[in-house]
Amino acid sequence: MKAISILSIGALAAVVAGCLNTEHSASATGERYPWKKNIVTTVFWIGEQPSGNNPVPNRRSSWDKDWTRNYGGFDDPNPAHRSNYMPVKFTPRQNPFYCALPYNDKSTNGHRPEAPHVVPWFKEAYQGPGVSTCKDRWVAIRKGNRTAYAQWEDAGPFRTDYWQYVFGNERPKPNLNKGAGLDVSPAVRDYLGLGETDVTDWRFVEFSEVSRGPWSTLGENNTFVISDRKTGRELAQASKRAEGGAIAR
Repeated sequence: MKAISILSIGALAAVVAGCLNTEHSASATGERYPWKKNIVTTVFWIGEQPSGNNPVPNRRSSWDKDWTRNYGGFDDPNPAHRSNYMPVKFTPRQNPFYCALPYNDKSTNGHRPEAPHVVPWFKEAYQGPGVSTCKDRWVAIRKGNRTAYAQWEDAGPFRTDYWQYVFGNERPKPNLNKGAGLDVSPAVRDYLGLGETDVTDWRFVEFSEVSRGPWSTLGENNTFVISDRKTGRELAQASKRAEGGAIAR
């Protein structure tokens, strides 16, 4: 038991040291979340069937067992079947601008032991053991002089445990997709003009840094939509209070 405890403490110390190094590099650039540059980027989509380079079907995500149904259907990547950054057959119920990174903070019961130490926003985002602190997080994705914003909705490509790359300074490891370290949705592909395998830069961003665009209009999970509805309710309530006051006088 003592040997296990010593090993666990040593492993935790290594994790914390890695976090401190990450924080140092971020502050040195003046950004809380520095850019990850020249990352091989591939396209994936909700409802994608398994293939040679995609062994796991995308009917479900790491955080949503009914991902396809909750999205509203198959996010057809065929440009001929898309318009306005979404499939023509239905209006998505979630943000069509989504992405995947190779880390999942959740375990079978609660969160991975390193998650509170490596996820920079863990404490502020924590809502209990059953809720991911990574799902729906905003990511800026840059190609040339264009930047798209997407929400983090799945873990991959290939790995779900690579916090050293996602939150640290390591580079993506070799894999079947030329060392891909980022998966993006067809909407992100179309906005940035990406090929099926391309190279982009990405970084995490706070919601306050995300400008409005085609990624701000749709989705029950979309922070813009949630915020706008809240503002609308507050304005409606304020209007009713004002009308009530006018009648009373």
